[in-house]
Amino acid sequence: MESKNPVFNRARNTGQQGWGGASPTPAHLQSMYDAPSYAPPSEPAYRTMTLDDVVVKGFMVLGALVVAAGAAWYLKVSIPVAVGAALVALVLGLIASFKQSTNPALILGYAVFEGVFLGAISSVMESYFPGIVLQAVIGTMMAFAGVLAVHTLRIIRVTPKLVRYVIAASVAALGLILVNLVASFFVSGGLGLRTDSLLGWGFSALMILLGCFFLLLDFDAIEQGVKQGAPAKFAWQAVFGLTLSLVWIYLEVLRLLSFFQGDD
Repeated sequence: MESKNPVFNRARNTGQQGWGGASPTPAHLQSMYDAPSYAPPSEPAYRTMTLDDVVVKGFMVLGALVVAAGAAWYLKVSIPVAVGAALVALVLGLIASFKQSTNPALILGYAVFEGVFLGAISSVMESYFPGIVLQAVIGTMMAFAGVLAVHTLRIIRVTPKLVRYVIAASVAALGLILVNLVASFFVSGGLGLRTDSLLGWGFSALMILLGCFFLLLDFDAIEQGVKQGAPAKFAWQAVFGLTLSLVWIYLEVLRLLSFFQGDD
């Protein structure tokens, strides 16, 4: 009795007609296996990050920061407004850091408010020490280029142990800054970490070095993200990290240079 299953009938007819009614041989089975009858592998569900993504978004974020800083400089933004902008930038930065956010609006918002703060502070410093802002910008650019060269040449390799040391050093440094701030309420200059003294010079130099190590971690994170096929939106978080490190280095270079400016 003939089966009513069309699939079974088609397979049976194929076996009778294609192989002359005989059972399929290993050669026939191999030819069926080799035939391109399977579907091609599906493409990734998301576009992976490239170095171009980081460069483009880097120009956007740093461009927003520089434009905001220039506007604050030109408009002579007052210190209270600058402090308010710094607090808003701090809140946005903490949200972006702890949530590992890739939200462009959040990161660009941080850049704008941070730029207002940097522009106001830079304007004040320039009024006291003409030429210091250009020197600080050049110093920051040199630090960026130097760390990039160190990373490219693999002079210092980023390892889990190095990451732990850098994070521990940053926590210790921020703790010392907080203690110094509290102590300054009772003693002029606090612990002396931010004064024009040998201790102050050394601490600022260490803070610049720490910022450079964070920059090294940022470069490694970008490289690993590209190699491991991270989503393209991760470029926003990578650029955010770079911006934090560059702002850190710029402020510390600006402070260190102010110690060595002669009186007019």
